[in-house]
Amino acid sequence: MTPEELDALQARLGHRFTDVSLLRRALTHASVTDVRKDSNERLEFLGDAVLGLVCCELIYTLYPDFLEGEMTKIKSTVVSRQTCAAIARELELDKHLTLGKGMQGFRALPQSLSAATLESVVAAIYFDAGLGAVRNFLVPLLSPLVLRAADSGHQENFKSVLQQFSQQRFGRSPAYHVLDEKGPDHAKCFEIAVEIDGRRFPSCWGASKKAAEQQAALNALGVLGVTVVQEDGHIRVLNNGHRPR
Repeated sequence: MTPEELDALQARLGHRFTDVSLLRRALTHASVTDVRKDSNERLEFLGDAVLGLVCCELIYTLYPDFLEGEMTKIKSTVVSRQTCAAIARELELDKHLTLGKGMQGFRALPQSLSAATLESVVAAIYFDAGLGAVRNFLVPLLSPLVLRAADSGHQENFKSVLQQFSQQRFGRSPAYHVLDEKGPDHAKCFEIAVEIDGRRFPSCWGASKKAAEQQAALNALGVLGVTVVQEDGHIRVLNNGHRPR
């Protein structure tokens, strides 16, 4: 990384490192080191915990009336691998991650690598300047995600929302049916439909049974009027499944 690139990255992070070697280590993958402890793996370990702490603290402060279960669902969404990877890409951390030759063929980094890089950078900031600096870095990034997750009413677990709605409305649980599957054993796709009280809802395909079931649940929720897609593309659960007039 050139000095100019290093300056630009620190500007995006909103943190100027006293010890720049911490940032460099946070961006060093194990595939390029002779000794694994010289990579970002140890920083990733700590960064995961620090990220979770700041997220939990933020949820706790913003929603003083939420119980543990509600807060846990929001946290799971906000610090998910998918979300952390998206933040890492937004900050262009993946462009500066140093990889071994065998890892350089990716068109885009796997989510796990991008998410791990964010966690490593969080730990680097923590060691460089303490928890206050981490809060300054993370809170602006996490706040809109926490608010969105809390406001959505689903935290991206559509099966759970459908389960609760189905029990309340129909007195029974949804049943998920595998209609078809394609592809080799190591990369199968599944077509799944959900059925409630004898009514089958539109099926969908997913790269795993879990993913297909979530999408099938979302299809059913949409048909039942429990969810709507907002203008920004995000999905919102409506109170009692009634569409706004």
